[in-house]
Amino acid sequence: MRDGMMSVALSSERIDGDDNVWTRRLVLFLRIMAVLSIIKGLYHWAQVTGFIGGEEDAFENQPMAWQAATVYFAVIELVAAVGLWLATPWGAVVWLTTVVSMAVIELMFPGIYGGNLLVVGGEASMLAAYLALAWMAARERPP
Repeated sequence: MRDGMMSVALSSERIDGDDNVWTRRLVLFLRIMAVLSIIKGLYHWAQVTGFIGGEEDAFENQPMAWQAATVYFAVIELVAAVGLWLATPWGAVVWLTTVVSMAVIELMFPGIYGGNLLVVGGEASMLAAYLALAWMAARERPP
């Protein structure tokens, strides 16, 4: 009899663990985006500090708009990474700000980073994935 109750208890634990599958997927997605944000933020800091690029690509030789955008993304990407890793609401908001900002700069100001449509497509696909996962995770929770 006791073994029967143990198996029922174990099976109910497994069912409870599957209740939040979309929430777990959302958190995994946020952690992956956090790692990408760290990479992007460090890339921008490498541009600012001169670790990448040659003499003609140096930070001080770039236009003011490029410098401002690069410093902005160097800071905000790392802030977003912390919030995303912790799966906090403000982290998602800061990350969404970086995604939209990069897409706007690429589309509306192509002179800054070159107007690469692949970057815009990548940002749009990450945004769509986040919205879909957030929607599915919200449906798991009762109102």
